[in-house]
Amino acid sequence: MTYLIPDEAERFESVVNIDEDRLLLSRVDAGDSEGVKSFFQKVVDQFGHMNAMCSLVGGWAGGRDIVETDDVRLDRMLDLNLRSAFIATRAAIPHLQAAEWGRIVLVGSRAAADTPSGQAAFNIAKAGVVALGASAAQELGDTAVTANVVMPSVIDTPATRATLPYSDYVTWPTPDQIAAVIQFLISPDSAVVSGATIPVYGNS
Repeated sequence: MTYLIPDEAERFESVVNIDEDRLLLSRVDAGDSEGVKSFFQKVVDQFGHMNAMCSLVGGWAGGRDIVETDDVRLDRMLDLNLRSAFIATRAAIPHLQAAEWGRIVLVGSRAAADTPSGQAAFNIAKAGVVALGASAAQELGDTAVTANVVMPSVIDTPATRATLPYSDYVTWPTPDQIAAVIQFLISPDSAVVSGATIPVYGNS
């Protein structure tokens, strides 16, 4: 498990009940190729192999039409959402192929298909993640490694409720519900699923 802000690691440890010998927390910049490669090597060194890689890093910035989107905002969305997923996937594949089986799960977005206005930089970054997942599945088709993309939309978190205080959050999926889908996708039972984009937005 990677983190960037120390508080993230503390909060993770406080809510996840995992024995210390089964958990490796490391402060990693997901946009740093060498840092990600080094972390994955630590995982293999500590646990002997790596069977799954979930790239969960991402972020949203909207409120700008294309002509109003400056280079800083564009680069931020591409770096956070697409570059981080590409770096993690590239670094993980050799380790996953070395194991008996492997799973790659990336996080796209409903916006990659629906392309709502005012957030083109985010939309195209997530569309790139979808293409990355499909490309990985094609390249790994003759192996025991699968690649899939989950497609969330609005997620029921305290931060989202604070941002959208008057919305009907009853239909929003929770992080735990989305995590359950990912848990299946990284399991041995999901071997027949690869190259899929899987909606995880319920009726939101």
